[in-house]
Amino acid sequence: MASYSLLIKASAAKGVEDIEPKALRRRVVARIEALADDSRPPGCEKLAGQVNLFRVREGVWRIAYTIDDSGIVIMVDKVGRRRDVYQAR
Repeated sequence: MASYSLLIKASAAKGVEDIEPKALRRRVVARIEALADDSRPPGCEKLAGQVNLFRVREGVWRIAYTIDDSGIVIMVDKVGRRRDVYQAR
């Protein structure tokens, strides 16, 4: 299976920067980087009512991303706590 290219929206990058402590931030970043090799890892879920929008969890943090299988690209749309990440997409 080919490795996917990762694109991260500015809002998602800001969400990652807000994660404290740094050890947790590193785990979230590692989880995002792992998506390049496995775009649908165990525990990922497709979000209802959305086209190609998935999410993975890392503790209380959620990583929402879209998959473009034809272009072999993953776009990380949003990173945040559960209560924030699903609002006003």
